[in-house]
Amino acid sequence: MKSFRLIILFQFLVVLLAAGQTPSPTPPLLKPDDRLKVDVLLVVAHPDDETGVVSYLVQLVDQHKRVAVIYTTHGEAGHNNMGPERARSLGAVREMELRYALDSVGIKNVWFLGGRDTPSQNVLQSLANWGHGQVQEELVRMVRLTRPEVMLTWMPGFFFGENHGDHQAAGVLATEAFDMAGDPSVFPAQLAGPAKVNETLLDGLQPWQPKKLYYVPDAADDIFKGTGPTYQTSGISPGLKLPYWRTGFETFKYHLTQYRSYIEGLKKMDEKQVAEQEKNWGGEGSFTLGKSLVPGSVTGNVFEGITPARIAFVPLAREAYQQPAALSVELGGPWSFYEKFRRAHGITSLPKPSGPEIGIKRGATLTVPLELHNHTDSVKAITISVKLPDGWTTQTGAGSYSLEPQSDYFAQVLLESPKAETKSVQQIECRAEADGKTIGEVKLSVRLVNGGLPQN
Repeated sequence: MKSFRLIILFQFLVVLLAAGQTPSPTPPLLKPDDRLKVDVLLVVAHPDDETGVVSYLVQLVDQHKRVAVIYTTHGEAGHNNMGPERARSLGAVREMELRYALDSVGIKNVWFLGGRDTPSQNVLQSLANWGHGQVQEELVRMVRLTRPEVMLTWMPGFFFGENHGDHQAAGVLATEAFDMAGDPSVFPAQLAGPAKVNETLLDGLQPWQPKKLYYVPDAADDIFKGTGPTYQTSGISPGLKLPYWRTGFETFKYHLTQYRSYIEGLKKMDEKQVAEQEKNWGGEGSFTLGKSLVPGSVTGNVFEGITPARIAFVPLAREAYQQPAALSVELGGPWSFYEKFRRAHGITSLPKPSGPEIGIKRGATLTVPLELHNHTDSVKAITISVKLPDGWTTQTGAGSYSLEPQSDYFAQVLLESPKAETKSVQQIECRAEADGKTIGEVKLSVRLVNGGLPQN
């Protein structure tokens, strides 16, 4: 039998040689494309979101670190001070502005995902409008493609001053991608080897576990001091021959669709006037450490403890959710989501406000989402009452609700805020009663401002 096989193989070779052919060699095994590998991956929501950290990114470039930026939207819901283009066309224009801006400081690896710009304060609205699962798959793919050591992103939380739902959603997705990209059971088609030459379904990637995750706080609350590393912006970039603070100043000038009048004023400044801008654009920058899978300190350098070696996937350390009382009321919406999200991703140590808070336009309607729970075996009547500061009025939502046994109900209390200027933070209280007893109170701090994003 063995001799027969050798004869057949010999005859096959003879036929190939007679036809002028030789056996195809085994194709070489290709390693991941080094052009895509980065040390730091920044994940933000809109073109111009990078402005606050450009001075740090340029320092990384000067240190010969590889930097890439991912934008979850094109910013197509912004305004346009340069022309009539709006919607998706404006998004295309803003992508062009952004690419010129980052190219001017040596950052060329830039990607955009498929999220839709959503101008509200509600992170849940953004995630829904983006198609949460679809954009999440895109981001996990990009983490596996770029293989970052460190990820930077917006802080996933609801604070005075950080009220853009898209910013928060970028932080949510980046946190999820940090925990998912190394898991071989997540989006497995990305990890499957290609089955044919012109493959369109299977990516041929490898799992990748980033080592550190940092957040960029953008809030008025002064609760982030000492929660991560700091960096200075007063040094001079040897590559660009500019102070680091000014690199952010200069790249900002490319975002004309959003800030034309302001930028034209900047361009008219002489060198002395520009130097005076350091008080607005310079100073100390900082991050908040979200997760680290390598040894190091909270305030140590971003690359402290990081070595070139790849690390194994680290399963997610979840914390148990707090279960509501059998008969209870909770503040719902983004506030409820973040309580669960932080537990799900093991980041409950992150700074958070002393209580739920929001800033809205004076004279606007405030929506207070409530989650009512009846986990008893009988029908329960829950009565909602509202305590308001002077000048506020209740539109709808107060009153009695009949809840079936073992049920949950989502209610909304709509409140009209005063139009008069009020500098102090306003306190809203909603109380729930059942069977003649108070079963819960919901308190929300509200800051009334001149403008800003709608709540929903």
